[in-house]
Amino acid sequence: MIAKVLIANRGEVAVRIARACRDYGVRSVAVYADPDADALHVRAADEAWALPGTRPADTYLAIDRLLAVARQSGADAVHPGYGFLSERAEFARAVLAAGLTWIGPRPETIEALGDKVAARRIALQVGAPLVAGTAEPVGSADEVLAFARRHGLPLAIKAAYGGGGRGLKVAWQMDEVVELYASAVREATAAFGRGECFLEQFLDRPRHIEAQVIADRHGHVVVLGTRDCSLQRRHQKLVEEAPAPFLSDAQRAQVHQAARDICAAAGYESAGTVEFLLGQSGQISFLEVNTRLQVEHPVTEETSGVDLVLEQLRVADGLPLSFTQAPPVRGHSFEFRLNAEDPGRGYLPTPGRITRFDLPAGPGVRVDTGFAAGSTVPGSFDSLLAKLIVTGATRAQALARARRALAECRIEGVASVLPFHRAVVDDPAFVGADGLQVHTRWIETEQQASFEPAPRADDPDHAPLLRSFIEVDGRRLSLGLPAGLALGVGAAAAPAAPPSAAPTAEAGDVLAPLTGSLVRWHRQTGEPVAAGEAIVTLEAMKMETVVSAPCAGTLECLAAPGDMLTAGQRLARVRG
Repeated sequence: MIAKVLIANRGEVAVRIARACRDYGVRSVAVYADPDADALHVRAADEAWALPGTRPADTYLAIDRLLAVARQSGADAVHPGYGFLSERAEFARAVLAAGLTWIGPRPETIEALGDKVAARRIALQVGAPLVAGTAEPVGSADEVLAFARRHGLPLAIKAAYGGGGRGLKVAWQMDEVVELYASAVREATAAFGRGECFLEQFLDRPRHIEAQVIADRHGHVVVLGTRDCSLQRRHQKLVEEAPAPFLSDAQRAQVHQAARDICAAAGYESAGTVEFLLGQSGQISFLEVNTRLQVEHPVTEETSGVDLVLEQLRVADGLPLSFTQAPPVRGHSFEFRLNAEDPGRGYLPTPGRITRFDLPAGPGVRVDTGFAAGSTVPGSFDSLLAKLIVTGATRAQALARARRALAECRIEGVASVLPFHRAVVDDPAFVGADGLQVHTRWIETEQQASFEPAPRADDPDHAPLLRSFIEVDGRRLSLGLPAGLALGVGAAAAPAAPPSAAPTAEAGDVLAPLTGSLVRWHRQTGEPVAAGEAIVTLEAMKMETVVSAPCAGTLECLAAPGDMLTAGQRLARVRG
């Protein structure tokens, strides 16, 4: 039986697994990269071991180093969490070869289902619905162009060994196909260590529906209900809910049956998710299988009463599931991903130090997080700060609780997507009085809400406010004054500090919109560029951002690929 689990991950999922280990009665071992030395997951585990370095490739993706820690710490099992190595069959094999227990599907199952192309074959064999796609990964941009000409646009270019939206690009115009293919390969390589991509027809404005599966070694394959994950931006989910609302009985039955059949055919063990797209016409199409725990698993836990991580530990120990049939669905649950991204600046990632982190509580509220006030959010990893999970007896009650819980949240020091969440829970398209009208591109194409840029420490015009209060006739009133001004009143008084000087920018200067790294220049020094032309790609928190020329002229590059950048740093000049 398992005695000590190495958690090969970071952040909130590492905290979640450490807690499940304690509930199960086994010890846990955390690992941490340099930026995570004081992270919450380090303190949540029974012991912690360093992975010196700052990049994923040197830390949470370094198989040999993770196994060395397992050996040194005496761990006898490994839980990969989600992301990083969680869907890498070679990691599972290495764990097993080292004599350790792998908490997840067998390596051959990860290959059969984690490989999106192989998963399509299994889906076809069991009769799951599918749109047209390539039978194998493509080898060049020419193959992508040929597929687009044959099947038409829009076209999805998808990492064969990825998930979570990394390495997924959608081409709407023929002239963007080549660059999007190259970008998908780069993102997939950076996030998963492999860059192969395959192609599929892209359903325009679909809903994203998925089924949670849990299976053991005793022949039990149980579908624990559906989730809707349609609220996405750049293929990154922002809000999820369970059960998926506004499905017909026939649609729900089709999703359940296809998910069960696909996993049974693959001899699945442990937790996994089968994902589908639901087209505007009602067409359901198999998307992929995530052979791991999902970020959004809590909404299924809240509506089923099942602890999915605990069941994963049971399955890895060779025990049967705690149930043989899916428990009845109880109520409705939402998950709001609180990412360090600024909706007012196009959802740019905003790493930095969290100065205030007040998260809600009360009936129906659960918070999973790997951060606290004072924590630093590194730019090397993803942008997820916390997950706010809100549950009610009905969808309407869950929405009412969500509005209250989101209003209680206070996050300062880094930008967050709280303004988006507060807007969306009141948006008629999402509230659903006339049925759910959101889809996977709704945020980019139809959402009407607009957001102010969050205050930035390097921008004196948007300096953060220091908070204090006064009492007038016994009534407490809040005061907000610029950080550079001494308050001198109330308990929150602070000494004056001069605002940081903003960089002096001239016309034609190209400034970094985020803190991150420079991936590649599209044009080189001395070359002419047109106004609005893409000139450089940056990367932060595993997401690529393209920066365009502010005007026409000749380009002068001031940074090199691989350079680490700070928000507001001058990258280039364009001079007429």
